[in-house]
Formats: sequence, C-alpha cells, structure tokens
Amino acid sequence: MNQNPSTSYWENIYATKDTQKVGWYQPRPALTLSLIEELAIPRDSQIIDIGGGDSYLVDNLLADDFRNVTVLDISSKAINKAKLRLGEKSKLAEWIVSDVREFKPNRQYNLWHDRAAFHFLTAEADISYYVETAKNGIVENGLMIIGTFSDKGPSTCSGLPVRQYSLVDLQNTFSPHFETVRSFNIDHITPSGQSQNYSFCVFRRKTN
Repeated sequence: MNQNPSTSYWENIYATKDTQKVGWYQPRPALTLSLIEELAIPRDSQIIDIGGGDSYLVDNLLADDFRNVTVLDISSKAINKAKLRLGEKSKLAEWIVSDVREFKPNRQYNLWHDRAAFHFLTAEADISYYVETAKNGIVENGLMIIGTFSDKGPSTCSGLPVRQYSLVDLQNTFSPHFETVRSFNIDHITPSGQSQNYSFCVFRRKTN
C-alpha cells in the first residue's frame, strides 16, 4: 500500500464515528437520485456504487425498484452498518468489500456511481488503474456519475489528503475512454454546516 487510505484506517473511521455526522453524510442523496431520473436509467440496470459503504443511495434505489444494485466499499464495517439498517432488504443488493485500487469487476455495469471516493486516490498509478477499471467495468455507452472535491473545495477529508479536480481536470482524466454528458459544480453542506464545493461529471463510455 502507498500513502492512500488503508483498510484499517477506514475500519476505524466506521467503528468510532457516527456516520450521520461525517462530512459526506446525506440522509437522502437527492442530487444522484435526480441525475438517475434525468438519465432515465432503466430499473433493470446493473448499478454499482463505488465507496458506497454506509451511504443511503442503496436504500433509495431499492425503494425505487432497482434490483441489480452493487455496493463496493473498502470497509466491511461500513457495509455491515448498511446491511443492518436495511435488514431483509439487504439481500436484494450485492455487497463487495474491496479496495477500489484492487477491484477487478466480474461483470459490466450500466451505471457506475462514485461520490467522494475517487478523490482519495492521489498516486498517478492508482488513478490510472481506476480509470482503466471503470472502462472495463462499464458497458459500451454505459454511464458514470462521479463527484470529487473541486479545485475550490477542501484539500483533505476525514484526516486524509485528497486530489482536487476542476471540471476540466476531471474530464481530462477520463477523456481517453469517456465523453462528457454533463458537468457542473455544486456545494454540499456538511452536518456541521460547512460548505464543500464539488465537481460532478456524468460520463458516457465510448465505444471501442
């Protein structure tokens, strides 16, 4: 492992912190849900939430009759929290405990979602691996929704350095394999009342 977050670091975060008070907490991920609606994602789509751990996106997708939802997170504790919260409904989703820097998809997804996981990758090799993994893990013409701290956003999150991206930076990073459908900046207000500026892009995977 390099300087990027380790499994033990994130296990400790989810073991010791109230996840309803962490900076990325959203009781309802309204932005992502509105994008999914705007993009008219079919209910039978294969969807993966990267770094989804204890986020409430899976709850909302299952409640809206999406049935092929996968959640990937580096922390088993985060995933177990989500499973406990969902109860029997957790069996309707697939759960993968993995560092995204080591993830090898065993299928291709119609929608790849990542809010605030990718920006923790600061080493060029890890960023390149992620881009290649996303290319391999998304069907041709499939979609990716990705959000990172912007160049006007924080430089750290949960005590770790992050890589900030302007919209142009984010588009350039994925441009070898993805075309931009939409891009915008938006402020997220944390549970403590702080404003964090994000860069969001919707990408479509290019055909080979």
